[in-house]
Amino acid sequence: MRIDHAFRVGLIGTLGVGVGLLILYSVASLSTILTYVGAALFLALGLEPAIAWLERRGLPRWSAILVVLAVVAAVATALLLAVIPIVVDQVSQLVEQAPAVIARFSTTEWLDQLQQQFPQLRVREIYENLSNAVLDIVSNPIRVSELAGGIWQVAIAIGGGVFGVVVVTILTLYFTASLNPMKRGLFQLVPATQRARFADLTDQITDSVGHYVIGQVSLAAINGVLSFVFLSVIGAPFPAVLAFIAFMFSLVPLVGTLTGSVLIVLVCLLPGLGSPLTAFVAAIYYLLYMQVEAYVLSPRIMNRAVKVPAAVVVIAALAGGTLLGILGALIAIPVAAAALLIIKQVVIPRQNER
Repeated sequence: MRIDHAFRVGLIGTLGVGVGLLILYSVASLSTILTYVGAALFLALGLEPAIAWLERRGLPRWSAILVVLAVVAAVATALLLAVIPIVVDQVSQLVEQAPAVIARFSTTEWLDQLQQQFPQLRVREIYENLSNAVLDIVSNPIRVSELAGGIWQVAIAIGGGVFGVVVVTILTLYFTASLNPMKRGLFQLVPATQRARFADLTDQITDSVGHYVIGQVSLAAINGVLSFVFLSVIGAPFPAVLAFIAFMFSLVPLVGTLTGSVLIVLVCLLPGLGSPLTAFVAAIYYLLYMQVEAYVLSPRIMNRAVKVPAAVVVIAALAGGTLLGILGALIAIPVAAAALLIIKQVVIPRQNER
């Protein structure tokens, strides 16, 4: 190889690597914005089935969009006005009861009661380890300052979360209004011979994602309402707060209901707030509810979404949560469903033709 050719190849290769690194750096820098865009598009697709249903009833698209957005805003406002005062009141009660709970923890009588309830656990040893860890943090001024810094970071994260909600809401409005033009523009990028097939596949994916979003929100709402009723009946502490936790965790598919249920049971087990009996009854209820949700509610509510094997659901939720947090866990299942749909209708038929 001539020297000038070697230099040219090396230069082009270096420039290619540099451009690749620049693209990766840009994607990493824009990760927050890309997350907002993905969340807004996800929500816009979730509203699309309701808009399409109204369009089939004769309403113009702009009227259907206004009706759906008005209904969503009214429902969200009503829920906030109904739930927030109760949650604030119960959180205030929790703050007022905090000294009594701490005083209860300062004695060892509850340790003996807990040891009798769970003889297999080394309750006193666990308590001593936790107490030593807390005392170590309090007695170390450096760690106290780190804790204060962590609180400041939490405050910044809350402010960023509020800003993110506003941005996602605005983007959702834009995407909802311009979803069809966006799809038509995307179709123009595909060769004419493949355009009809691509459009059909895209419509299937978007419809599946829309029905998935509606179904998951419906399942979360059912869990939240039933949790509030049941926890109020058994006398669990702060049923409105715990029901809100159940609703939020249930938005995450499969693992969310389990995680929220475990957290609620642990709260019911806290001395001064609940009791082992209350926690046991709550655990039995959530075990039964998860069976009903898995075998009765979910198949009927999700019957129009793309079916995804349970193993793929778990893997997708864990991978999405690791990459993008809660949002990643939410959108991981539709992404996996879209990938399976493409494999079934594009990849496998092409392999069978060979």
